[in-house]
Amino acid sequence: MLKDLCIPIPGFGENEIAELHLKVGDKKISYDFRVESFPWDIEDELNGESDELTSSLARISRLKASIENYDKSWELIQIFTPADHSKFIQVLYRKKTS
Repeated sequence: MLKDLCIPIPGFGENEIAELHLKVGDKKISYDFRVESFPWDIEDELNGESDELTSSLARISRLKASIENYDKSWELIQIFTPADHSKFIQVLYRKKTS
């Protein structure tokens, strides 16, 4: 049984929202997915402190706050690894079904 499906999205930018609507077979089941971009660049928070540990903790703290404050009707599915020197980190959500 296929549990995962990877769909490349060409030309998808760092600070764009993508929504994908998927129907599986003739069951007419619909899944809504959303890729969100959250700020990953934390230079504005560091005030000159730039050691690796301080930077990592600031990024994790900012990402955690973004996830905690996100629309609760969406569930977190995956956090993607950002490129080096990226200003945003992308996160995949799926709309919760009732």
